[in-house]
Amino acid sequence: MTIPGFFDLQVNGYKGIDFSSPELTKEEFIFACRALLKQGTAGFLPTIITSRVSTFKRNLRLMASAMQDEDLDRALPGIHVEGPFISMEEGARGAHNASWVQPPDIGLLEDLYRWSDGFIQLLTMAADTEGAAALCRHATEKLGLTVSLGHHLATEEDLEQMAAAGARSLTHLGNGIPRLLPRHRNPLWAGIANDDLTAMIIADGHHLPRSLIKTIIRTKGVSKTIAVSDASPIAGLPPGRYNTLGNDVILEESGRLYNPETGYLVGSSSSLLDCMNYLLSLDLLTLEELYDIGFNNPLQLIDIDPASFRGADTHIEYDEDKNEFFLVDEQ
Repeated sequence: MTIPGFFDLQVNGYKGIDFSSPELTKEEFIFACRALLKQGTAGFLPTIITSRVSTFKRNLRLMASAMQDEDLDRALPGIHVEGPFISMEEGARGAHNASWVQPPDIGLLEDLYRWSDGFIQLLTMAADTEGAAALCRHATEKLGLTVSLGHHLATEEDLEQMAAAGARSLTHLGNGIPRLLPRHRNPLWAGIANDDLTAMIIADGHHLPRSLIKTIIRTKGVSKTIAVSDASPIAGLPPGRYNTLGNDVILEESGRLYNPETGYLVGSSSSLLDCMNYLLSLDLLTLEELYDIGFNNPLQLIDIDPASFRGADTHIEYDEDKNEFFLVDEQ
């Protein structure tokens, strides 16, 4: 089986370029996108996280304009907006700035969609905030968005209500939650147990242990599991100290990217090809199942037929001797 590469639903930036920066330029955005598309990511959703309203307005317009360039339009079918309708709670909020978190607001969602020129494909929001179900229903029924749930302290009942309102997935299940949780009733177990919601997992070898990845895959099944990189703007840079997404961070040689003050990870430093090779090394899935998790499933979640997706001018092959995926550049 040959695919053009893997499809990533969550990319916050690349090569030092932050898609949520109020100083982002169109040239920087295009540079980062082109660079990532040469790393085995055949397509992706550029992601803007919880930001000031003025930054949303500016950057959504900028990205939508750039994504219509002929060499990007086939690889970048939409935008992922992660926030601002997430939990204010420490831990659940993750690296998102508390000052910019917003309660569910249909008017603001309509503005975000308009500023993106209709390019928003995926919305991540919390399941446990007042008005969440109404916002989810509006996003799915009126705007045609895919709603994913994350950065919350949701209960089983919260997730059931949101699934009934049209939500279809869970953003980086196992992350975006506090370090310490109630032993039985918590958003991780609730997410794993929900049969209606597909689980997105950050498979970089740092965000989730093998045992949890195995548990999620075995419980959800391959058809309801999706690998994402959650690549931070630091992805593609050498080890060192940086400031990204409002955090002073350390990128270790191992690839672990974290805030030393809080101990929390701040996105990933990996490409999706790196993540898929990590999953391959765990010996949990067949090649066909890995292609589903890294290519077919993410496209289907945002209602794109994988067979019709062109993506970048590359394709991925499998090296049996090295037991790894590698990129073949067709340009």
